[in-house]
Amino acid sequence: MQRPMVGRLVLLVLGVLLLSLAATAPPAGKMPRIGVLAPGTPAGPWVDAFRQGLRALGYVEDQTIALDIRWDEYHPERSPALAADLVRLRVDLIVVGTAAATRAAQHATSTIPIVMATSGDPVGDGLVASLARPGGNITGLSSMNPDLTGKRLELLAEAVPGLARVALLMDARHSRRDVMLHDHEAAARGLGVQLLPLAVREPEEFAGAFQAAIEGQAQALIMQASPLFGAHLARLAELALASHLPTMAADVGYATAGGLMDYGAPQLKHWHRAATYVHKILHGAKPADLPVEQPTKFTLVINLKTAQAIGLTMPPTLLFQADEVIR
Repeated sequence: MQRPMVGRLVLLVLGVLLLSLAATAPPAGKMPRIGVLAPGTPAGPWVDAFRQGLRALGYVEDQTIALDIRWDEYHPERSPALAADLVRLRVDLIVVGTAAATRAAQHATSTIPIVMATSGDPVGDGLVASLARPGGNITGLSSMNPDLTGKRLELLAEAVPGLARVALLMDARHSRRDVMLHDHEAAARGLGVQLLPLAVREPEEFAGAFQAAIEGQAQALIMQASPLFGAHLARLAELALASHLPTMAADVGYATAGGLMDYGAPQLKHWHRAATYVHKILHGAKPADLPVEQPTKFTLVINLKTAQAIGLTMPPTLLFQADEVIR
C-alpha cells in the first residue's frame, strides 16, 4: 500500500526539480546568440561586468549562450553599421551600452529585443514610450544622468567656495553631447557659475583639455558621463592632480582611481544587471512589458588624500554627505 504513495512522492519531487531547472536554464533548442554593441574597446570593463551577470544566472559562454560583441572604439558614428551587422547574424537579442548604439539598433530592427545596459533619458530620447511600459522592443536600465547634472555642480561648488568658473570636459563624439551641454549650462546659470566647455575626441587630447582649463582660468572641472572617460579614470585623475584642479566626475570609480569626487550610479552594476533582462526575455518576457529600471541609490565618493594634495580643504558638511571618504 505504501509503494504507490512513495512512487508518487518521487515523481512529485522529480517534477519540482525539473521545473526548477527549466526556470534557470536557457530555452530549449539552439543556443541563444546575444549581440552586444559595446562602447570603446575590449580593454573596457563593461562587457566583463555583463559576462559576470550571465555567469551568476548560470549561463556558460559558448556552451549555453553565445556572445557576438561589436566595439565602437569610441566612434559612435559606427554604431549603425555594427547594429546592421548583428541583425544580419540573426542574433536573438541585442545589448547596447550607449544612446547612439540604442538608436542604431532601434533603426536596424523593430523585432529583435534590445536591452539598454545604461541610458540617460530613454523617454526624452524617444527610445521608449514610458519607463513603466516601454511599449516596443526596447527596455533595460536608465542611469538618470540628466537629473544629476545640477546636483554634481552643487557639490563641486560646495567643495570650492566662491566658485565662479568651471570647465566642462565633454566627449565630442557623444550622441547626446548637445543635450548634456544644455543641461550643464542651465545648472550653471542657476548657480551663477560661468561654464567653459572643452570637447575632446581621443584620450590623447585629455592633457590639452586640462591645459585649456587652466589657461581659461577655470577654478574646477566637471566631466560629463561618457564611456570615453569611464575607461580612462586613472589617467584623468593624474591630469587633475597635476593641474591642481578640483574635479567632479559622473562615472563612479573616479575618486577611487585618484580623482577628487564622483557622484552617480555605478555603470558596471548596470551592465551586470542587464544580464537579468536578457534572462527574462530569453524565457518569454516581452520588452514592451518590462519596465525600464532606474537606480535606487546614488553614491558620493570623496578622495580626501587628493583634496589635501591639491591644497583643498573639504567642508565638514560635504564630507558628512559622502557615502565614502577615501583617506
